[in-house]
Amino acid sequence: KKAGPTLRVTQVKSGIGFDKQQSVTLRGLGLRRLNHTVEVPDTDGIRGMLLKVRHLVVVDGAKG
Repeated sequence: KKAGPTLRVTQVKSGIGFDKQQSVTLRGLGLRRLNHTVEVPDTDGIRGMLLKVRHLVVVDGAKG
C-alpha cells in the first residue's frame, strides 16, 4: 500500500430515494451499508466523490 494521508468515511444515511449516481458513488467509495466505515486515500478525486454525497456520509479528520 502507498503511505499517505487517509480519511475515515462513515455512511450515516441511505442512498435510497436519491439520485442513482449518488448510490453508485457510495459504492465507489467502498461503502456497503449504514454505519459502515472505510478508510480512503485523501486525493482530489476522493474529495470530489465525498462532495457529491456529503449529505449521506460523515468524514473524520485526516490520518497519516
